[in-house]
Amino acid sequence: MSSQPTSHYFPALACVVAAVLWGLFWYPLRLLEEMGVPGLWASLIIYSFAVIFVIPVCFKKRAEFLKFKVECLLMGLFAGWTNLAFILAVLEGEVVRVLVLFYLSPIWAILLAVLILHERLTRVGLCSLILAMVGAGLMLWRPELSYSNGIGLVEFYAITSGMAFAVTNIVVRKIGSTPIVVKMGASWLGVIVLTLFALWFVQLPVPEITAHSGFLVLLIGFPAMYVMTWAAQYGVTHLPIQRSSVIFLLEIVAGAISAALWTDEIVSNIEYVGGVLIISAGLISIIKEKSTI
Repeated sequence: MSSQPTSHYFPALACVVAAVLWGLFWYPLRLLEEMGVPGLWASLIIYSFAVIFVIPVCFKKRAEFLKFKVECLLMGLFAGWTNLAFILAVLEGEVVRVLVLFYLSPIWAILLAVLILHERLTRVGLCSLILAMVGAGLMLWRPELSYSNGIGLVEFYAITSGMAFAVTNIVVRKIGSTPIVVKMGASWLGVIVLTLFALWFVQLPVPEITAHSGFLVLLIGFPAMYVMTWAAQYGVTHLPIQRSSVIFLLEIVAGAISAALWTDEIVSNIEYVGGVLIISAGLISIIKEKSTI
């Protein structure tokens, strides 16, 4: 809930748990796809099953939702796209590449602070922006591609998912006093609404659910999704955005190790360099500097 943490370290631990679990989230999703359950349908079933258990509590806490209805609607929209785009990206793209591009999010937080909150850009902030943009360029670079056609769909999903994640975290921090269950419900409903719209748009047929795929998708919906979402929102609620953003970089480590163990994906040297630059930019972005440019 929104109570103060019993330990100073518990919010940080919650972020670590969330980062590791989200870093491994791609694997059961790919298993479901191999079982004949596409990403959009998997998302709809997972989040629909998860939200069933919070509806009664959210109804009791409806006064909190009405108090911050605009913020909750924004959180639903951006958290919905964060989760949906992330799922589509890790299903279609290389896990490490997707995770690194997703974690441009601390940089988007800096830009949002400058553009929306009218904060002045520090030298450290400018340095992290430059590093991140160079790193992203290296991650996106492909000698065989013509960039007159823009970046690929997977990269679009990964980058915009990170953008939405940055906005979501800002909103979560702004309504920090709101019970976490309300934030979870708003986020999951956002995923469901956007997924329904996507399914209607692409006209994807209903998959055949077997005993194995049904058990796996429900297991992800509960308890896995509860633990992952609660830990992330608890950590973001009780930690400054700068600290939680850096801890969430552990998701890249979890994703990289699991991808190396469970897939035959190969990360090129230039992508490693780009990834190091992006992670460095995320770390630099938390350094507080008094002087501005």
